[in-house]
Amino acid sequence: MAEDMLMLNITDSAAPTFSMGNNKFKRTYKPTDKWKRKKAEKRKASNRPQEAPPSKQKPHPVPQQKPCKPLCRPAQKEKPSNHFPESPPIKPTEDTAGKEGLHALPGKRGRKTAGPPRPHQRSQPPEDGRCEDRPFIKTSSLFRNNPDIPDIHRSDVTQVKEKVFTSDSFAELELHPHLLSTLNNVLKVTSMTSVQKETIPVLLNGRDAVVRSQTGSGKTLAYGIPLVQSLQAVQPKIKRGDGPLAVIVVPTRELAQQSFQIIQKLLKPFTWIVPGVLMGGEKRKSEKARLRKGINILISTPGRLVDHINNTLSIAFSAVRWLILDEADRTLDLGFEKDLTVILNTLNATGPARQNVLLSATLAEGVTRLADVSLKEPVSIQVSEHSTAVGVAPDSAEATPDPTGPGLTDSFAVPEKLQQHVVVVPSKLRLVCLAAFILGKCKFESGHKLIVFLSSCESVEFLLSLFNSVLCGKADPSAAPEQRPPLAFLRLHGNMAQEERTEVFQEFSQTKTGILLCTDVAARGLDLPQVTWIIQYTPPVSAAEYVHRVGRTARIGTRGNSLLFLTPSETAYLNVLANHNIGMSDMKMEDILANLMLDERFKGRGKWDSKRSSVALQEEIRVRATVLQTDFENVVHANKDSVQTAKKALQSFLRAYATYPASMKHVFHIRHLHLGHAAKSFGLRDAPQGLTGAGAGPGARPGARGGKEKGKGKETRPPRKLSSKERVANLMRSEYASGAEADSAHKKKRRKKKQRQAAEGDQN
Repeated sequence: MAEDMLMLNITDSAAPTFSMGNNKFKRTYKPTDKWKRKKAEKRKASNRPQEAPPSKQKPHPVPQQKPCKPLCRPAQKEKPSNHFPESPPIKPTEDTAGKEGLHALPGKRGRKTAGPPRPHQRSQPPEDGRCEDRPFIKTSSLFRNNPDIPDIHRSDVTQVKEKVFTSDSFAELELHPHLLSTLNNVLKVTSMTSVQKETIPVLLNGRDAVVRSQTGSGKTLAYGIPLVQSLQAVQPKIKRGDGPLAVIVVPTRELAQQSFQIIQKLLKPFTWIVPGVLMGGEKRKSEKARLRKGINILISTPGRLVDHINNTLSIAFSAVRWLILDEADRTLDLGFEKDLTVILNTLNATGPARQNVLLSATLAEGVTRLADVSLKEPVSIQVSEHSTAVGVAPDSAEATPDPTGPGLTDSFAVPEKLQQHVVVVPSKLRLVCLAAFILGKCKFESGHKLIVFLSSCESVEFLLSLFNSVLCGKADPSAAPEQRPPLAFLRLHGNMAQEERTEVFQEFSQTKTGILLCTDVAARGLDLPQVTWIIQYTPPVSAAEYVHRVGRTARIGTRGNSLLFLTPSETAYLNVLANHNIGMSDMKMEDILANLMLDERFKGRGKWDSKRSSVALQEEIRVRATVLQTDFENVVHANKDSVQTAKKALQSFLRAYATYPASMKHVFHIRHLHLGHAAKSFGLRDAPQGLTGAGAGPGARPGARGGKEKGKGKETRPPRKLSSKERVANLMRSEYASGAEADSAHKKKRRKKKQRQAAEGDQN
């Protein structure tokens, strides 16, 4: 019966088909199915934790067929592998030319590379404590794939010397006795400087003058003393209601405050003469109230003064007798020519004949246009040794040629006791080199006060946060507090609120030690006592700006030092300075990085022995520099906000680098920069992508977009291409703005908010 029910039908495919009654069940039978089932059972057995590992015996032999290879890897409880476990590949960093790759640690299997050993990347251990160190370093070497540092040949430069002090006393001048007493007892000065000796008699005689003298030579007193002497002698006595009798225009807010304080001290015995200051960042309402009460000596920045001329009815210039333009060349460089034109037209329209004075340490060619418009038969005063007495005015004691003429603009005078240094550093090492220099001077030496000049406000904010986290955040527990004073970092730039700027300026003026990170807002005219080092982390746009930056130290005959950072592609800048008779000595990068040997926080894994060879010393210095750079990068990459801050700082640095004038493009060109190496100096491991498209450039129009506007079908026109002069003005104008722009933008924002709320109320 069973034989009748079971029927075997062999199909064309040679796969037997079984049929049982009405239920048909077809299955293709292959010889390997049996072994597949056995392998699946073995795989299930090996995955069970309670069972023993699968047997390593060979499977039962099958005639005319070899056993298949296992389909799965052996369990972890079997014999351990001799190789590293497989891990996802790590993309190499982009800070090199693309061939640098990862470096294996000493004693670990991996790719062999040349060069000094590098320490492990210092990171927090995992919670389970399974591994203490990572087998590879994500940070690429700082000392590989760098351009060669060229040899610096000191050119024979004849430094322009300017005698600062004279033996002449203020008592020899016919000054008011109370003014002489104020100079001796309040300002603590008895003898005149060279520029004061030449300038004061000329201004007392009522002549216009163009004064050029080195920084820190006392130019403020050179015009302040004859100004106060002439105003106190006016009969009948000056009253507040007379309005401004003297207008002093300065480019920066800090210089306006400083000039106001000096004039205020000179006016101490003459209480009926009232000084006042107008500058951006202050409330215009309070300034208008002071103008209504009366100000006799008005000190102001150009933008704020023009704002009051256009909007304040109580200001009048019908009685102005003095116009003083301090740092006149800087005012023109910043694009305030239109503002100066408005000021001069207002004074010429209503005021009587007045006395005009232009002063600066570096008078450029553009000042000639301003002198032709505002001065009448001026006397040119210069006290450097290279000046010759030609075109002398008949009633001037000693005068010099027009400083804007050919020949004299090529040479700048710097303080005689200023020691100028330059260090050539590859882009990747700039950050650790700056940090090592600051540690060496401010932590392991005493009595130093540093100013670090940067190119943008974003760079100032970035370095302040980074240095506070890395250099100040890790105190050495083995050192006594009195032996290791904490590093005090301050900042000063144009995007800060005016109250904060004033507070920082006063605090740094009074402190004996500290580091001020700032932009060029602090480069002109500021008298910051006891500054020992000027560090120019980013080179200035011109030799004149270099002179003003280094002029913040070695003032009034004191000693000072300066350090200029250059990359190998920027060494031609030394020739530019040499053309202006500015020479400097070379400082080695290795000597600066050697300061890291004094700080045990950045030592490598191995024990350092001071008796080892000089080659081992250089390797240890490189290891410590790499550890410090790794700490910087760990802080930057700790979260997305810090990475974004670093990217913004890098972007602002690139924008500022692109604004160098055409005459400097052979030295500072954006194409000479290695983007990956530049990113390394901002603590970034990789070169960011799309920097050019992130936000509008410094010269872009507000609200301009690259494509179609949201909600509109029209495409906006691309922004107009600006000249290099316009880009520099737009980049730096925020440092010296009147403050009216911010006020109007704030009012516009509030007005839009009210309109939106009103529209929502109507809909409800």
